[in-house]
Amino acid sequence: ERVPEISKVEPQPSPSASAAPLPVAPTQPIQKSPPKVAPVVEKTAQIYWLKDSGELIAVPVKIKSPESDDRSETVLNGAIETLLNGSPDQTLTTTIPQGTQLRSLTVKPDGIHIDLSAAFTTGGGSASMMGRLGQVLYTATSIDPSAPVFLSVGGQPLETLGGEGLMLDQPMTRQVFEKEFTLNSTP
Repeated sequence: ERVPEISKVEPQPSPSASAAPLPVAPTQPIQKSPPKVAPVVEKTAQIYWLKDSGELIAVPVKIKSPESDDRSETVLNGAIETLLNGSPDQTLTTTIPQGTQLRSLTVKPDGIHIDLSAAFTTGGGSASMMGRLGQVLYTATSIDPSAPVFLSVGGQPLETLGGEGLMLDQPMTRQVFEKEFTLNSTP
């Protein structure tokens, strides 16, 4: 009588111990690991600085972004942030006022939407205003040169820039900028 009892008890714990917990344990880490190990790639963006002559110069900068990011938002955000931090090279300058911050940058079907802090519009004459506008516009469109850019400051569309009131059409494009303003640029 004791032998059959032991044989009945053994089969019950062994399927439940091996079947239930084991398949559950390996599947959870497998589901969690891909986001942690998302491949990060370096993408190149062009950041536009000014030479003393007033010429826009493109400087390539590598920016890390998730491989899955095909909308370029991460790269453009990194490029504009780098631009706002000031030139690393003494021969290249910026007319963007110190303290200007990138409030947001989104890539939408109708173009690139950039919102900067109010510091962007402070100080400088018309040449300075054209320079900073060109720097932001060309840097933002370094991945897609034909992309339209909607520029706002403090959440409001930027229609005039500076005390002399440079009139801006929204969205802006490189073609419009080249036609209306007199900065030179080298791709």
